[in-house]
Amino acid sequence: MSVLLVLAIIVAIGAVAFIVARQRGAALDSGKVRPHSRAHYHGWWAFLAATLPATLVFIVWLLGTSVYMERHIVAQLPEQTADSPIASRSLAIGLVKSLASGLRRLDPAQLDNLPTTFADLQPMLIAKGVALATETQDYMIPIALDADRTRDRLGMIGAIIAFVLAVIGAIYGIRSVAERSRARNKVERLMLWGLMGASMIAILTTVGIVLSMLFQTISFFERVPLSNFFFGIVWDPRFAAAGAGASEGQFGLIPLLAGTLYIAFVAMLVAVPVGLMSAVYMSEYAPSKVRAVVKPALELLAGIPTIVYGIFALVTLGPFLRDLSAALAGGSPFIQAQSIFTAGLVMGVMLIPVVSSLSDDIITAVPRAMRDGSLGLGATRSETIKRVILPAALPGIVGAILLTASRAIGETMIVVLAAGVAANLTLNPFEAMTTITVKIVNQLTGDLEFNSPQTLVAFALGITLFFVTLVMNIFALYIVRKYREQYE
Repeated sequence: MSVLLVLAIIVAIGAVAFIVARQRGAALDSGKVRPHSRAHYHGWWAFLAATLPATLVFIVWLLGTSVYMERHIVAQLPEQTADSPIASRSLAIGLVKSLASGLRRLDPAQLDNLPTTFADLQPMLIAKGVALATETQDYMIPIALDADRTRDRLGMIGAIIAFVLAVIGAIYGIRSVAERSRARNKVERLMLWGLMGASMIAILTTVGIVLSMLFQTISFFERVPLSNFFFGIVWDPRFAAAGAGASEGQFGLIPLLAGTLYIAFVAMLVAVPVGLMSAVYMSEYAPSKVRAVVKPALELLAGIPTIVYGIFALVTLGPFLRDLSAALAGGSPFIQAQSIFTAGLVMGVMLIPVVSSLSDDIITAVPRAMRDGSLGLGATRSETIKRVILPAALPGIVGAILLTASRAIGETMIVVLAAGVAANLTLNPFEAMTTITVKIVNQLTGDLEFNSPQTLVAFALGITLFFVTLVMNIFALYIVRKYREQYE
């Protein structure tokens, strides 16, 4: 039985409980005694009593089934697979799961006469639109068949338990309808807990992200000294093929961090002046009709995928700057097609709507009375903007700029296509450099051992970038809260 079908039946039971409890609640309001809660609160309490416990138990059952099935598969694998390294065992488990998923497409008659070799089984699966890896072995067929049937049995047991709990909850919710029953308080308390749980998702997600990187980072620093990583000026991980076991290489962070900050700095030099001036124009000078057209048109840049910006830099802007520099220099170009300047320029264009939109909202929030007071004292419009509006909006603008810088530091695709992947350490903006995000992608792609330093360094880079952006965001919030003016 599918998960969606089980959930739909649980909701249907809850809907029936809602209707019955609501009708019983409406019958209580006879006019003689005023009930504590209205009829629809009784209905919602019966609905929640029927659906929440059953749904939670069913979800926990599904998670437990997944863990049990993996252990069940591992227990049936041959010793040479179960005792092999993690990567090999994980591959075997994945192949068995894929095969079990494919067997669900077959008819019952085909399952009863299942071939014993994968070569004979593969045409049957292909006829059903199932394509499996060629590494699938013959011994996996009975294991996959047993796993499929075991999962079906466990799924049916979990569905029955969920249905029983739903019915019990519905009966309890209906029987609890009474004149002095505090159904409204119960429903509101459950809703409060739900809102608290939703607010905790962001915190738990952040904690999960940090922990998912922290343990792998610790494993990396057990093999590579901290000083070599944080103070190294050479990036040369020297990839090793899977099984080679080589751990040579230099993992200097400084070239990557310098490239990240350098490209972000060039991007901010482009985005901040243009975005801030466009925000001043739209909020102070532009007529309403012009603003209605210019502001949405400017914000369209924020909706363009970053890969499109990268392709534009790779195909158009980079070669144009290279050819232009060659023409100016009379021969050899002094601007490379992939360079810091190219990546920063394109990234700056991408960040213009971010700076403009945030700054426009901040400037617009300055009270109109401050503008009128300045103009009434004889100041011109430009003097009012420079001496009244911008100083009042400065904390918010600084916070917006720092948040935009965090976005620039985390950009990947534009850097890959416009700045290259060379980990250079240079001050020349017309040469190629790379960033931390690019190397994270490089280190996690390819046929490599997951436990090698060449792969684990990606987690160290990731958590370093996380803390850099976290510090910038905290500083931005500190600036905004410390110097923000409260207007009535």
